[in-house]
Amino acid sequence: MKTFVGIDLGSTTTKAVLMDENEMILGRGITNSRSNYETACRVATQEATVDARFTLFRREFDAKAADAAKVTEFLDALERAFRLEQFIEQLDDLEATCIEQVKGDRFEKDADGVKQSLAEVFRRLRIEAVEMYAPGADRKSDFFRDIAGSRYLALAEEVARDAGLPYDLLLNVYDKSIIAVENRPPSGSLSDKFNRAIDRVAGKDSEFGSDMKSPIERALDIELEETYLVGTGYGRVTLPFSKEHIRSEILCHGLGAHMMYPKTRTVLDIGGQDTKGIQVDANGIVDNFQMNDRCAAGCGRYLGYIADEMNMGLHELGPLAMKSGKPARINSTCTVFAGAELRDRLALGEKREDILAGLHRAIILRAMSILSRSGGVADEFTFTGGVAKNEAAVRELRKLVYENYGEVTININPDSIYTGALGGAEFARRAAEGRVEGVAA
Repeated sequence: MKTFVGIDLGSTTTKAVLMDENEMILGRGITNSRSNYETACRVATQEATVDARFTLFRREFDAKAADAAKVTEFLDALERAFRLEQFIEQLDDLEATCIEQVKGDRFEKDADGVKQSLAEVFRRLRIEAVEMYAPGADRKSDFFRDIAGSRYLALAEEVARDAGLPYDLLLNVYDKSIIAVENRPPSGSLSDKFNRAIDRVAGKDSEFGSDMKSPIERALDIELEETYLVGTGYGRVTLPFSKEHIRSEILCHGLGAHMMYPKTRTVLDIGGQDTKGIQVDANGIVDNFQMNDRCAAGCGRYLGYIADEMNMGLHELGPLAMKSGKPARINSTCTVFAGAELRDRLALGEKREDILAGLHRAIILRAMSILSRSGGVADEFTFTGGVAKNEAAVRELRKLVYENYGEVTININPDSIYTGALGGAEFARRAAEGRVEGVAA
């Protein structure tokens, strides 16, 4: 099967979309961008490939008209088993890398104790891993560093205390090792991991029975041929892509939004480092655009700074801002001064939710200015990028669009973070057909 890959290398996350010849999305993948875009590119593409396999699994079962509830339950179990295999593989890599770090003079008298403590930490992590991928388990993140890191730090503190070792020793080993592990993609074969996962959930003693294996094996036999790839985003020029395999973010977000919502005429993308206001025609080709200049004020990175200052998760900012009854008036969204301004306002007694509500409004006001310079807001309007998942930002956007432009259809897709990668995949498909619309922007 021919496939076409679009990769959006953002400043915080890297996304990939795998598309077939009929413009159907087979799979999506996302990972944190790290400091190594080449690795992020490979991991995101691998994740999209995994997602594509599950799409093919579902197609095989649909073709057999099997019991829908049983198929859903089986595929959910298979995905959990596969993710567990992935996690264990990276955990093995992390343990080996940690052990390798236990060298040099600073470990001379404690080396054996540190190694034993590391073995105990990872033994407990492997036990916990099964529970983390059990039915109904709640994981705050799917990124390996987030999942493994928080539990490693907690377990290492317990183990170090029991062993009479300085906790800093285990902490320093982890800090150096996780960077190395993150900056290389998982080395194991996808087929091997799938086969082990299948054995877990469809073995002879399985509740599902071995008859569930045949459709999976047929789907695994389908070759996914990477026919053409297009890269876009913040890090696209850092990869060894030839000019023919690169498209600008503007083009990809415009075309991606058009593919999601064909009547789109205006696109707002708020990413980690920039904000883009884009006008597209009936074919999704860019007519005009504007971007923020010079700094990341009012972008996702700015919200990240605010979350760090408030000791909160980025995903918690929107829900807290929604509780505000009296949003603070904030005129600046300068990232450099964000921390100082936040601390000053808190010291003056302003509520956290009111400050956050004011910050979200200021961010959207800045975005509206960019949209105005690009040509305003036309019906239909599509909001893309990571910030589109922030409910407080969406609320302010709806208010301001209505105040300035009246009733406008506002589209926000649950998969909006993949818009740029989707546009890239479509450009890849068109390039393979010899069509090159929109490459000049």
